[in-house]
Amino acid sequence: MIRRHPWLWHHDAARHGTETTQNHAAVVAIKAVHTLAWLSIESCVVYLLITGLAGRTDKKVGLAATVVTAETLVFAGNGFRCPLTGLARRYGAESGSVTDIYLPRWFAHNLPAIHTPLLVLMAYLHLKNLRRGQATGS
Repeated sequence: MIRRHPWLWHHDAARHGTETTQNHAAVVAIKAVHTLAWLSIESCVVYLLITGLAGRTDKKVGLAATVVTAETLVFAGNGFRCPLTGLARRYGAESGSVTDIYLPRWFAHNLPAIHTPLLVLMAYLHLKNLRRGQATGS
């Protein structure tokens, strides 16, 4: 008896070349969507860090913070796993993971550990900026 793992291609898909091609195309599409989402969220993180260090907190910061907060809540609400992981696995991704989005494996694997201190730093900088703005009356 062949032991099947849920993240490997299904034997039915292997028998039908079109299903395999469709599954592969779906995994590529899922990873492409994930890559675009990651790039947009990371651009918000960089923006928040730069503006925080520059002492600027404005409406654009609020929008970027909303994007980063929403992503963090979705990630935490999904058991600290990307919600696209299950979808990628369902379509036959080898690991089911979508973190292999053209990033070095160690970096992709450690994104949550890398982002946690950055989130704390961003929050600290912008709270400090807001307090300073209130203290100066601006």
